Amino acid sequence: MTIADLKPGQSARIESVDTSLPGIVRLMVLGLVEGADVQYQHAAIGGDPLEVSVFGTSISIRREQARQFQVSGAGAGG
Repeated sequence: MTIADLKPGQSARIESVDTSLPGIVRLMVLGLVEGADVQYQHAAIGGDPLEVSVFGTSISIRREQARQFQVSGAGAGG
């Protein structure tokens, strides 16, 4: 499961990151790293980009980039 597979309000923990796409390392600098808890907030009209919350900050990422972050423990947000 990846961040792109989460539903609005779901939270999960990042388990691994594929850094092969350009821009992924930049997102890691912003906090999307292994072990971080993320919450899917919502998506723009058309489904791209996605807004996720990590360490109390909202970050917008493209769906293609969200597929590079493997997550586990998806559950309802709170």
